[in-house]
Amino acid sequence: MQLIDPNHPAYRRLWVRVAIVAVCFGWAVVEFVTGDPFWGVLAGGAGAYSLYILFWTFKPQPPATEPVVQPDAEEEEGPAATAEKPSKDGQAE
Repeated sequence: MQLIDPNHPAYRRLWVRVAIVAVCFGWAVVEFVTGDPFWGVLAGGAGAYSLYILFWTFKPQPPATEPVVQPDAEEEEGPAATAEKPSKDGQAE
């Protein structure tokens, strides 16, 4: 079971992945310094897991591009182009 989906577009940028890992390990240091090793171990484990998923096993996917669709010339000259448009008072001119 993966807790982090490395294929999500939010993780494509390097600075985002670095920030996530740095915050987790930074918070672990804060917890150890303030004297609470239980939360320090949990934050360090989250940092280690995010480091493994976001850097060790990360395989970036190229952005998906959709083919450009060009309208046909025949479809542009349809019956809607010849219909009369109503004026401001709702009556056709």
